[in-house]
Amino acid sequence: QVQLVESGGGLVQPGGSLRLSCAVSGSTLRINTGGWYRQAPGKQRELVATILVNYITNYEDSVEGRFTISKNIDGTTLYLQMNSLKPEDTAVYYCVLRSPSRDYWGQGTQVTVSS
Repeated sequence: QVQLVESGGGLVQPGGSLRLSCAVSGSTLRINTGGWYRQAPGKQRELVATILVNYITNYEDSVEGRFTISKNIDGTTLYLQMNSLKPEDTAVYYCVLRSPSRDYWGQGTQVTVSS
């Protein structure tokens, strides 16, 4: 059974950095196309960043230039490097692995940006 295990969230001051990880377990499935979403309290879940099988990346406008999505060479782990964090980045962050048959989601990790 495919599981995506997230880690790396926490509390950080404005201007700080965090690196989120999303590891695939329980399957030989690999991250060809993946992404990160976030959901802030009272708001809809929004797409933050995606990475395609050919490593092309796309970002939501508010994180462009501050966040970097990547994956390791064997496709077992997805990352989100977050720099210059702002209070409005506070949310639960979810990773997603896109396969031809369905999407697989991580359990979510809380990111709080506050002084």
